[in-house]
Amino acid sequence: MSLYQPAYTPVGDEVATFTTNKGTIVVELDGQGAPVHVGNFAELANSGFYDDVKFHRYVPGFVIQGGDPNTREMDPSDVAAGRPGPDGMPGTGGPGYCIVHEYDRNPRNSHEDGALAMARSAMPDSAGSQFYFCLGPQHGLDSGYTVFGQTIEGKDTIGALRAGDVIESVRVTHGASGEPVL
Repeated sequence: MSLYQPAYTPVGDEVATFTTNKGTIVVELDGQGAPVHVGNFAELANSGFYDDVKFHRYVPGFVIQGGDPNTREMDPSDVAAGRPGPDGMPGTGGPGYCIVHEYDRNPRNSHEDGALAMARSAMPDSAGSQFYFCLGPQHGLDSGYTVFGQTIEGKDTIGALRAGDVIESVRVTHGASGEPVL
């Protein structure tokens, strides 16, 4: 797959608001440390890419992962059970492209509790749309996965999420003004 370069260039004040069936999560994005990841995420989020996608992976004390478009048309119980959907297995979908890794360039690439990072396959430049929230510090991931945000509200919501829970929407705005970035 080709490496995608987002058209949106972060200015450093971006905030992502996740509305889920369990509550709201607000994340301060790191557009300076991970500009490609934040630009890509903002474009996907504000285009509605994440609307009605389910969280498909939950590992207690580790991560809750979502962002796979294959889960959009699936019943939450099928996602939770790991059954295949009409578009494929949960955890195997993406936007049709990949982005360059930034974990070795981001000075704030630290998997703290509530960190938002991009999932990828074994190849460093294979992230696209799937992301995860850390359920506690996960510093063993710092040298291989790009952190692009930190939760500032809603850690209780993150802790309540499980596989099959629904991402109703994600929108990225400029923090101070609340205006959409795109």
